[in-house]
Amino acid sequence: MLQVEKNLSLNTIQAYKQDLNVYLSFLGEQESISSLSEISQKNIRQFIRSLSKIDLAPASMARIFSSIRSYHAFLTDEKYLDENPSLQLVAPKMPKKLPEILSVEEIDSIIQTVETKTAIGKRDKAILEILYSCGLRVSELCTLSLGEVFFEEGVIRVTGKGNKQRMVPLGKNIKHILNEYLIHARPGLAKKSSIGAVFLSRNGKALTRMSIFNIVKKWVKTAEIYKSVSPHTFRHSFATHMLEGGADLRFVQIMLGHSDISTTQIYTHLDKTTLSEIHRQYHPRS
Repeated sequence: MLQVEKNLSLNTIQAYKQDLNVYLSFLGEQESISSLSEISQKNIRQFIRSLSKIDLAPASMARIFSSIRSYHAFLTDEKYLDENPSLQLVAPKMPKKLPEILSVEEIDSIIQTVETKTAIGKRDKAILEILYSCGLRVSELCTLSLGEVFFEEGVIRVTGKGNKQRMVPLGKNIKHILNEYLIHARPGLAKKSSIGAVFLSRNGKALTRMSIFNIVKKWVKTAEIYKSVSPHTFRHSFATHMLEGGADLRFVQIMLGHSDISTTQIYTHLDKTTLSEIHRQYHPRS
């Protein structure tokens, strides 16, 4: 149902599977439950409380709760159960946490730190630049293929969540850096068995999410940036800097591939926070 009807990504489906395995394992340990029809609101609350005792992150708690709600909705919709015990339950409240961002100067420092004399260096610089210049998710970067790069039109076709595709503009800077990598570095990494992925590892395979994370971590450390930075930090920074530069919120929504504009609106809050900090720092009456 998740794959065919909702068209969710494989990563999201895997997360659902892991959540429900933990949930069903917990229920299997309860003596009072011998079938799905015996699951009650009380049992679900007990499970949620058990998670809170292991200091699970609020975002993880919310995701697991969502998985449970979807699971029970599926069971009732498909007539496996007559009643949905999760209907009246309220999701755990999540604290509003603004994402970490990098300043333009910090972004420049990280990218300029990359040594580009080698094929790997050219690749890494292109990765960092495209994460920031195009605001890609790490999964979108991993699956970007050669056939989705259109230099003449100045765009790339990105496949996001739910296999939804969008066109993202390529600025002059990233076009030059990406072209350098594709002409002078990628051929040396590619093998006969290489697929059409843009970014390849040393053995010619498409880079994984963890590979991208380690590349970012390496160059952030080399640039002596002491913030908690992940590939997603470049995406957050891209959105924030776009809005600070005067970009329309809906344009940023399209660039990021958000289906709901409320998801993009967190960056307007971030922008307001930045403005408040500047006001406190420089205004004599702050």
